[in-house]
Order: sequence, then structure tokens, then C-alpha cells
Amino acid sequence: MRKKRDVREPELSESERLLFGGPLRYDTGWNSHSDARLQLSFRAMVRQLPALLALSFRLARQADRKAARVVLGAEAGRGLAQAVSLLAVNSVLGRLMGGGSIEERLHGAVPALVAMACVMLVSALLRAASTYATGRLEPKVERVATERYLERAAAVELAAIEDHAFHKLLDTAQYGATSARRMIAYATRVMNAAISLIAAAGVLTVLHPALLPLLVTMTLPSAWSALTVARRRYESFHTWVQHARAGHLLSGLLTEPESAPEIRLHGVGPFLLHHYRAMSEVAEAEQARLARLAARTGLIAASWTGIATVATYATLGGLLLAGAMALSVAGTAVIAIRSGSSSLDSLVLELNQLHQEALFVGDLQRLYVEAEKRAIPVGGEELPEDPQEIRFENVTFSYPGESTRPALDDVTLTLPLGRIVALVGENGSGKTTLVKLLSGLYTPERGRILWDGVDAAGADRRLLAERIAMVAQDFKRWPFTARVNVAVGRSAAPLTEERLADAVAEAGAQEVVADLPRGLDTLLARHFSGGHELSGGQWQRLGIARAAYRRGRILIVDEPTAALDARAELEVFEKIRALAGTGQTVVLITHRLASVRHADLVHVLEQGRLVESGTPEELLATGGVYAELYSLQADQFTAPRAS
Repeated sequence: MRKKRDVREPELSESERLLFGGPLRYDTGWNSHSDARLQLSFRAMVRQLPALLALSFRLARQADRKAARVVLGAEAGRGLAQAVSLLAVNSVLGRLMGGGSIEERLHGAVPALVAMACVMLVSALLRAASTYATGRLEPKVERVATERYLERAAAVELAAIEDHAFHKLLDTAQYGATSARRMIAYATRVMNAAISLIAAAGVLTVLHPALLPLLVTMTLPSAWSALTVARRRYESFHTWVQHARAGHLLSGLLTEPESAPEIRLHGVGPFLLHHYRAMSEVAEAEQARLARLAARTGLIAASWTGIATVATYATLGGLLLAGAMALSVAGTAVIAIRSGSSSLDSLVLELNQLHQEALFVGDLQRLYVEAEKRAIPVGGEELPEDPQEIRFENVTFSYPGESTRPALDDVTLTLPLGRIVALVGENGSGKTTLVKLLSGLYTPERGRILWDGVDAAGADRRLLAERIAMVAQDFKRWPFTARVNVAVGRSAAPLTEERLADAVAEAGAQEVVADLPRGLDTLLARHFSGGHELSGGQWQRLGIARAAYRRGRILIVDEPTAALDARAELEVFEKIRALAGTGQTVVLITHRLASVRHADLVHVLEQGRLVESGTPEELLATGGVYAELYSLQADQFTAPRAS
């Protein structure tokens, strides 16, 4: 029967109810480890010790083989030195308590004393070598683990990033790199404690077989105490992790630039501070509960340790009185017992920490495996060099986890290349989804996307992406210089002033750049020293310049003029028409139907289905959805104002 856990469910506070809609529970993946962790006994943890040490050494070797070997050799040497030191102590005590004059006994103890001094020196040198090598290893291990995490996260399909389950794994695994770093230090201390314990146990066994059980008896209570307290804290951490994240969220909202204007204008600061205090007080009550239980557990363990210590020294006294042990041996035994007890205490504590960190490293390893399964395919069929059209054939696509209608439902349409093709429809009609499928960011559930007969599903995705430039409606505003914000459009290409100038000119962004304090070298992040902020329209100009810098053969623009005034909007569409005049394909998404009157072809989408296709003139003449939407917008400008 399972033992009832010593943890309480967090009470629902008013702040949780009001701000977050209910009790804060967040499955970060830790609960998949919780039962295994909480059922561990000391024996089970010791049984797992070789695997944990092997994992730590493998991480260390991947980061720095030489430093890993130094740590391993130094810790083994320190354990051996401790065994030699205990034997030397026994020899010194034997000489000093033997027969003869004081001078003779001191003289006889000199070789052992010299040996002890040499062993202490060697041990100090080995400790310094281990400390230095560990200091080199830890940041390297964290860097290597972080690089692999980021490399794999950046290489998965967009659908994986948007998948809730995979993103939870990303959230959990991000702690793995820091845990991998900490594992090196914990593994080093575990190895040192284990070797020291073995050395002390070996010496005690040589001195007298009855001494080894006494050592175990003295240290079992402290081992139980350490495991019990660690178990409670780990389970509490798991239970309260989302509550803690919410507290950090509130403190961040009080200081972030985005919320600062409304906090000051609407006086939100005291409101957030009140709820931060309330949630912190609830978390503090949980910490007080843990402290109370830890104090009780420690008191029980200390009582049992005291009883075991009295029994141990009583046994030693009995052996001395019975003549079964020499006084010098008893003195050495006392030192060995204290050394072994300390080593066993350290072993329990450090092994507990090592195992806990290994859980998070395990999450990181699982991410590596899962990301490999969901990675963007490498290689594939080459696309035609100069295709004439891209054809969607019966394409259906749904976003993961959505049970409603598909985002695209059995869509068949043609995009002639070298023309302006407009995608029109109300919000949620599937326009943005269609261009993401066109770009290879998603793959269809059913149907095909053909480039002159070549199915994009089997094409080289890297080469497909090379041909696409996109100005998304919510394009990324990178917190770097204006130069980088433009050049990131083709980051693999050599960064040249000529290419930058051409891109800025094509986007009509010369005035934006000229108004910046340091031109293209201006940092576009106000929360950094010397940073500068752009308006929405200025950012949109830079976004268009980024797409121009990329020089993709197909330019996708999703609501390119949403933040522009009427004059700037007209200029941008003139630029777009000029690009099409040079043979570049432009796929345009916009709600402003008057702006698509120069399009060569318009596809009208409604609730994920294609409902109309034709030139703007043809669609206006047929009086369908396009004509209805066009009339609704035109009426806003022509209808008389009510008196």
C-alpha cells in the first residue's frame, strides 16, 4: 500500500481566483518523475549511483575530455590518500602508546608522521587540481548542453513549436543545461564521499570486524533525515512551481517597459503589488510548513544519532576492557568512524542532489530524442529552376489540438509566378495559413502543393525556403541594431553596404534610417543603454526592407500597410507593383480591397474554403463575396454622415 505523502494541496487564494481564474497547476513534466523520486530509499539511490556517475562523466567528457580525466584521477587519488592517512594515524598511535621511553616512541613515530605530511600535501594538490578542472568543466558542460538544446529547438517543424505537449517539454528541458552543470560538482563530491567512505570502511574492517556495523548505525538516522527533508522539498517545489512562476510574472509586470504606461496612467501598480504580496504570503506559509517539518525530522534523527553514538563508544569501551582491542587501535577507530560518518552523510546529501539534477538532465535528453523525430527534413527533391506556377490540389490543414473546422478545407487554386496574387477574406478565412503552407512552414494533412508538378512535400525544404521572402503581419522586431534588423533577412549572406542600401531604398525606408540617431547602427531596444524605439509604421518599413534584403523569388506580404498612413500606404503598394514588374512574384494578403485593384489574380477564402477566383474586375462584376466586402468598405467613405 502506498504511503500517504506529507504534502498538502495549496489552498486557493483570492489572488489566484481573480487573476488566474483558479488554482495554479502547471505540469512541467516533473510529475512524470515524482513517484520514482519519492519512493527512493537510500539503498535504491546507491544502486543507481554508477549510472548517475556515468551520465555525469559522459557530459564532462563531451565538454572537455582532459579536464574530465583530471577530475576522475584526482578524486580517486584523494580517496586513496585518505586510506593511507588513516593507516598512518594508526601507526603513529601504535608507536606513541607502545613501550620504551618518550624519545624512543617519538623517534619511532617520525616515519609515519612524515608519511602523513606527504599524504596531506598530495591530497591538497589533488584537491586543487580537481577544483580547477571542475571549474573548467562546469561552464563548458552548460554551454554544450544549452547549444544542443537551442540547436534542436530551432530545427524542429513550426507545428512542433506550436504543439502544447512539445512546448511543455521545451519548458522543462531548459532547466537541463543548468542541471548538467550542477551535476558535475555533485558527481565530484559524491565520488569523493564514496571513495572516502570505502577507505574508512576498509580501515575499520582491518582494525576490527565489529566496527563497520557501528559506523552504519551512527549514520542511518542522518541519512533518513536528509532523504525525508529532500523528498518533501522536491514534492513541494513540484506542487508550487506554477504559483512561483505567477509571482515572478507579477513582479515582472511592475517593471517591464510594455506595461509601464498603463500602470502609471491607470494606477495599476498598487493593485499588482497587493496581489504580489498576497501570493508571496501564501508561498511563505508553505516554506514555514517545510521548515517546521524539517526541524521535527532533524530532532528525531539527532536523538537516534545520539543513542547510536553512545552505543558505538560503549562497544569500543567494552572491546578495550575485554582486551580485544589495543588503545591505539581504538583511537584510530574513533577517527575512522568520525571520518566515515561524515563521508556517509555527505554521500547521502550529494547523491540526493545528484539524482534530482539527473531528472532534469533526463528531460533534456528526452527533448533531444523528440526533437530529432520532429526535425525539419534534410535534403529532398530539387524544385524546378524557373517554375511557371504553384498549384494547391485539394489541400486540407488543421492546427494541432483544434477540434473545430480545418483552417484550410479541400482548397484547390493556382498561383501564377511573376504576377501579383492577392488573397482576400475575413479574419479566420485561412489566408495566413495558406501562405505558411506555401512557405513550407507547415505540410498539408491531405492534398499536394505542386511546383510545376514537383510535390513540395518531398522537396528540399532549405532550398524551398531560399526562394521565399515574407513580411508577416506580426514580424519579429529584433532587439538589435537597425542594420541587423534588415540584414537578418538573409543572415547567411555577406553583409554589404550596397545590399543594405538597395533594400532600404526598395522599402522606401531611407527617411526612417536618416531619422535614427546613429543610422543603421542605432540599437532598436529602448530598455538597453542607447536604445531607440520606432513607431509601428517605421517598423513596418524596416520589415519590408528585411524582405527586400532577402531577395526571395516569391515575396509574401501579410497586411503590409496596417500601421501606415494613407500616403505611405500608396508608396508601399507602388513599390510592390514595381517588384512584380521585374518578374518577382508577390502574394499579397490585405483587408483593404481597394489596394488589390492592381492584382493580376484574386483568390477569395471563406472559413477555410476557396469561394471565388478571378481578376478584381471579374469579381466585382459577378457580385459575390469580394464585391460585397468591397462595397462595405467603399460605403464607409461614401455614405453621408448621420446628423
